[in-house]
Amino acid sequence: MTERAPASRGSNAEELLLLERIRAGDDGAFQRLYRLYHPRLTNFLLKMVRRPQLVEEVLNDTLMVVWQRPDSFHGGSKLSTWIFAIAYRKALKGLKKFDDPLEDDEVAERVSEEESPEDNSATFRRRDMLAEVMQELSPTHRAVVDLTYYHELDYNEIARILDCPVGTVKTRMFHARRQLRRLLEGGLEDWV
Repeated sequence: MTERAPASRGSNAEELLLLERIRAGDDGAFQRLYRLYHPRLTNFLLKMVRRPQLVEEVLNDTLMVVWQRPDSFHGGSKLSTWIFAIAYRKALKGLKKFDDPLEDDEVAERVSEEESPEDNSATFRRRDMLAEVMQELSPTHRAVVDLTYYHELDYNEIARILDCPVGTVKTRMFHARRQLRRLLEGGLEDWV
């Protein structure tokens, strides 16, 4: 699993400047930050909650916290880590609202905005297979895999997002990889 989805994101310094402007009530700065994070959070949340109808609600709730409580960011991590942590907690709360076991059957068919099949069919095939088998993982294991491979976060940042020790993140990744290898047997098990 060495390939990662390219991401269009601002630098941490640029994002911190936007947050400072948001603290001053600048709507334009909030709109810019919203545009920076909308695709990243949407991809993360789709993989985590697997309910398209819930994704936009969780995404908006997450960014509403950024707008209403920018002073709650104290700089102990990257701004992206803080925002993803909010999204993770909001997603877990959102999942608790649903009692039904409905799954998003179209998640494996959804084409990533970052890369089309025409650009690299082998990469698309691997991502398609991975997206399909990731559905078998628990939400916490999906979150660890997604944050690591699609958002390129390190274990320390993921631990902050998931509000757990780094060792727990490593254990979740170990078990997620083991399950992915088992699910990909005969396919791309050496890729994970």
